[in-house]
Amino acid sequence: MLAAVPSLRAFAISLSGNIDRADDLVQDTLLRAMANIDLFNPGTNMSAWLFTILRNLFRSEYRKRRREVEDVDGLHVDSLKSPPQQHSRLEFEEFRRALEKLLPDQREALILVGASGFSYEEAAAICESAVGTIKSRVNRARARLSKLLSVESSDIFGQDSTTRAVLTGSGRG
Repeated sequence: MLAAVPSLRAFAISLSGNIDRADDLVQDTLLRAMANIDLFNPGTNMSAWLFTILRNLFRSEYRKRRREVEDVDGLHVDSLKSPPQQHSRLEFEEFRRALEKLLPDQREALILVGASGFSYEEAAAICESAVGTIKSRVNRARARLSKLLSVESSDIFGQDSTTRAVLTGSGRG
């Protein structure tokens, strides 16, 4: 294992671009290898096994860090707000009841374009309809929903971005 450390370190530096992070990766690789030495097949390439562990550690951490948001000054945390659940729940229930009152083909088109984010072309292919038909159904469904909910502007109906997308068409469609 020790003979592989310089090569592991060079590989870790090339992956991470950071010497300190590379040293941590090598250390984590060696710790994991020692903890799982019983999984190593004697007579096979130890160096290749260690490189695989290092690469897998790097990829796992990369995926984890990709979902994280750096927020040194705390601005991102301050921007995260959660409206009171009781209002959202009532609004969602009202929205769900109004959605049930739409014609099935209008509801389907609206959900595909507004809530699921499909383009009009994609929704048309899914529904096996013309693009113009889907646009018409979505437009009629939005108008009917707005009327049922007495909504003149999406800003007055809840904080939910999906609901706003369905009502206003701010999805990809």
